Amino acid sequence: MNVEVVDAQASSFTQGDGSSNCASDVATPTDKNANKVNLLGMTRKELETYFETIGEKKFRAAQMMKWIHQLGVTDFNEMTNLAGALREKLSRVAYVAAPEVVHREYSNDGTRKWVFRVGDGAGSLVETVLIPADGRKTLCISSQVGCALDCSFCSTGKQGFQRDLLPAEIIGQLWVANQSYMEDTPVGERTRTVTNVVMMGMGEPLLNFEPVVASMQLMLDDHAYGMSKRRVTLSTSGIVPMIDKLGDVIDVALAISLHAPNDELRNELVPINKKYPLVELMAAARRYVERGAPLTDKSAQHKAVQAKMAQKAAVTLDDDQDDALEPSRKKHVTIEYVMLDGVNDQPLHAKQLIQLLNGLPSKINLIPFNPFPHAPYGRSSRNRIMAFQKALSDAGYVCTVRTTRGDDIDAACGQLVGQVADRTRRAEKWKQKIVEHQNANTSKSDPTSSQRREILRTRGS
Repeated sequence: MNVEVVDAQASSFTQGDGSSNCASDVATPTDKNANKVNLLGMTRKELETYFETIGEKKFRAAQMMKWIHQLGVTDFNEMTNLAGALREKLSRVAYVAAPEVVHREYSNDGTRKWVFRVGDGAGSLVETVLIPADGRKTLCISSQVGCALDCSFCSTGKQGFQRDLLPAEIIGQLWVANQSYMEDTPVGERTRTVTNVVMMGMGEPLLNFEPVVASMQLMLDDHAYGMSKRRVTLSTSGIVPMIDKLGDVIDVALAISLHAPNDELRNELVPINKKYPLVELMAAARRYVERGAPLTDKSAQHKAVQAKMAQKAAVTLDDDQDDALEPSRKKHVTIEYVMLDGVNDQPLHAKQLIQLLNGLPSKINLIPFNPFPHAPYGRSSRNRIMAFQKALSDAGYVCTVRTTRGDDIDAACGQLVGQVADRTRRAEKWKQKIVEHQNANTSKSDPTSSQRREILRTRGS
């Protein structure tokens, strides 16, 4: 494991072997930028408007996006296809800055984790993880400092909630991840490395709607990261009205953090279910799958696809193009299901899940639970997970088991915690609950973890 910690004063990475790797390419907001505009999080439309307001042509937006997002350049003086007068003007009124990296770790299995400071003080830290597998590099991005929800099995939720992230703080995570692979490469030879993005880090993305959508628009834009819409996934715990709104403005892959096949159990594991029960959530998922690309999708990729359709061009299509031409044919929802020992992993739960997903084009991803200190759950045994997978596969579902990666650097699913200056006092209440449980005598009114799992196991049966 390679551990690198950033000295905030020197802005350098201290590596495990004691050497130092300058991190000056990761710009951080300073007092000198207080009256300037950060261009990092602006969409193409926003950049076009901005350049017009400073007396420049709209086409400068595309040039700027390529320099920032494709080549990783943040110094206006290095943007050689911009006129000298424009570069000087931009230096006076704008800047490009990703969030400050205060810590990064590289796992032995190739997983990478970054800790970003997104505000003043130690209580404004968020985490981002990159997972390489099968020729892909998937980045798990955070959308909030902490999480506004409180899923009982997730360590992030126990940290409470401070605030939503800004677009520059969201897309900046992708910028830094790409930069980590090309910082030693000459600018003209740089290529984007991250192939997939999942909005599955800290926070509930649909509760930070506008900044998350703006960031995903950048991910899809050919002048920025140029990702296929099938390679950008938003994961939600089930904010039903916002799922419908998402489908109105952007076309990306959807994942649902389900984790339980009946309302009674899901109310315990994912409390937002009390507001948006499963019947409403499944209906919203079906509506999302059935709709095509939104009318507001004006991306270059969408326009090109529409032109091909109009001309009935004879082309050879890869999976991404085919999905764009016929979005309803292959579109599906990914169902995320954490495996909790004795809680949601019984044959009855598999049967209920099969019934619940009937008629919904879906793929199921079983996630072995990653324990955290004082967690009230344990990980299902491998045999139990395999039996659960077989039941779903036999019913005709594509069902995979997520490989646990990055647990040596606390980067596995459910382990992202950062540091949160909690506005909800949830973290304080969680710590108090732990102390009370440790001090209390075991009784029926205060069940042990095993007793609690037995209570949960029988719910909904």
